[in-house]
Amino acid sequence: MSLIHHDEIGRRLAEMPEWHHRGNALEKRFDRGSFDSAVHFVNNVASLANLHDHHPDIAISWNIVTLTLCSHDADGITERDFKLATALDELAGAP
Repeated sequence: MSLIHHDEIGRRLAEMPEWHHRGNALEKRFDRGSFDSAVHFVNNVASLANLHDHHPDIAISWNIVTLTLCSHDADGITERDFKLATALDELAGAP
């Protein structure tokens, strides 16, 4: 997949609440309210990531799950990252 240009990333992120461009990745923090809810969410993220054949970096800090998306094979952000970010927002129930 082709890398998405920096200007296009910014334009698309303007329509995606709370996602940020960090280095060569997209990142978002999800507040799940409790540790158990965070772990349950991560298990659902794993299933969704397998369906997309694209796997985020995941960090859990009590009730906060931070997901970082990067197409490592392209060394940056591709359409695959935006598709998974949209699916993750749907999974989380984001507006």
